[in-house]
Amino acid sequence: MKVTKRKLAELRKPDKNVRIHSDKQIAEFKRSIEMFGQIRPIVIDEDGTILAGNGLYDALCAMDRTDVDCYVAAGLSESQKKKLMLSDNRIFSLGVDDIQGFDDLIAELDDLDVPGYDEELLKTLTADFEDVDGMMAGYGLIDENTKSDMQKAADRYERKSEEFAKGAEEIKPADAPPEEAPVEASVEGRAVQLDRRYIICPKCGEMIWL
Repeated sequence: MKVTKRKLAELRKPDKNVRIHSDKQIAEFKRSIEMFGQIRPIVIDEDGTILAGNGLYDALCAMDRTDVDCYVAAGLSESQKKKLMLSDNRIFSLGVDDIQGFDDLIAELDDLDVPGYDEELLKTLTADFEDVDGMMAGYGLIDENTKSDMQKAADRYERKSEEFAKGAEEIKPADAPPEEAPVEASVEGRAVQLDRRYIICPKCGEMIWL
């Protein structure tokens, strides 16, 4: 296989592509390039149209790279080019992970910074029973900053609820609905009527808007 250098500006994506590349995938592509460099060429035709490697192309563009390693698949018909694009995506997805091999490789690493994987997830997968017990013991706990933010949000919500309740009418379960005209408000310059009514839950004491 002869790999040649091309300018990214000379390449163009095909009109149709069978795979959608998410922002997360592009971010992991970038992590891989930063860690290992470009480890496989982008496959193009003679005119620079990408046949395989659109995600890699997007990542390189996002990194403001100018040059890219390419393999030119020359002499293909339009039908063969489409088949190459389809098969490149499909054949890769037919593989099945070897869990034991995965565990063995992870255990041999000196750190868990691996492009394509979440480091915290890998820590969980490789933790022994004692580590897992420690993780579970802290599950659901929140730090003081988060607790403070949650309390502030709750306080803001309570204040807004109290302000909105001013002028509203409480409906008690035993009472018949009042016949008074509903409150008018303005929405986008139009007068609309709002039934600002509520009841107090006899069990929890919460205000329930009707």
